[in-house]
Amino acid sequence: MPKNIPMRQCVGCREMKPKRELLRVAHAQDGSVTLDFGGKAPGRGAYVCRSTDCLKKAIKSRALERAFSAEIPQSVYDSLIAELEGAENG
Repeated sequence: MPKNIPMRQCVGCREMKPKRELLRVAHAQDGSVTLDFGGKAPGRGAYVCRSTDCLKKAIKSRALERAFSAEIPQSVYDSLIAELEGAENG
């Protein structure tokens, strides 16, 4: 019997993909929002494809704010995009 692969939905493109292919965005209890490359950071998680396009779609549709039921400042979005672009290029 094949091993079960956990699937998650990207909040940007709304596609179901294997959890390992997606990037977790963690919302900690202190209100901080970070990119969780290891997938183990504490707090509520939402998943997004490893592309800036999907992250920008999620920002535009306010999907992350809905997922976390919290207001997210633009500066946090800017740092998420910069961090993801750095990861794509590096």
